[in-house]
Amino acid sequence: TILFDVNRDALTAGLNQIQKSLEQSMNKGKLSQQDCDRALTRIRLVENISALHANLIIEAVVENLKVKQTLFAQLEKVNDGKAILATNTSSIPVTQIAASLQNPSQCIGLHFFNPAHLMKLVEVISGSQTNPELILLMKDFAKALGKTPVEVKDSPGFIVNRVARHFYVESLKVLEDKVTSFNAIDNLMRSAGFRMGPFELMDLIGMDVNYAVTTSVYEGFDKAHKFKPSDIQYKKIVEGNLGKKTGKGFY
Repeated sequence: TILFDVNRDALTAGLNQIQKSLEQSMNKGKLSQQDCDRALTRIRLVENISALHANLIIEAVVENLKVKQTLFAQLEKVNDGKAILATNTSSIPVTQIAASLQNPSQCIGLHFFNPAHLMKLVEVISGSQTNPELILLMKDFAKALGKTPVEVKDSPGFIVNRVARHFYVESLKVLEDKVTSFNAIDNLMRSAGFRMGPFELMDLIGMDVNYAVTTSVYEGFDKAHKFKPSDIQYKKIVEGNLGKKTGKGFY
């Protein structure tokens, strides 16, 4: 596996996070020390995009259409149009991302959920020109990882993020209306059976990432009011309080 980023510090942090996850699995008896060591030796860090020769490339860059299109156009050229280009986008239609490619049939959505090493669900999304054979291939790939693939048609937010937007948007609206505090909302949602409350989850995901997905879905549905992003969340982003990754968010 090749792990690529333009920022060396991000690569190092990513590898450290992978090692930490592997060690947690080892401590729980799910992996042996040998398994962990072997997995780490299979990861190669690269900073030069020209080194990204692969059969399958999974993109997980910022939730920005132009950035994703530019990256995929570069990756297509590096691989002579032969690589499967899978986007981990949370909300941007695959058809739009593939529009920058010479061969859009090689582009597909492969949306993992956070944290990816624990969450079972993977949305497999076909764009308007995706080769149908890639759907079956990526579903088999997801199953080989021990995941549960769900085939999804191209649409803003797909299934999970379209439905889940209101877990965040409505919770923020309740806070905005001063009905109760954000930690009271989290406590209530946990007591109702959710593993995490919406504000805890926003902190974990990253305020900027969560807001970008809401904005993408909002614009994808012609600015339908029910998807309107929250000013409270936007203010957090402006202040640099993005959640866990900056050490401060709602918590």
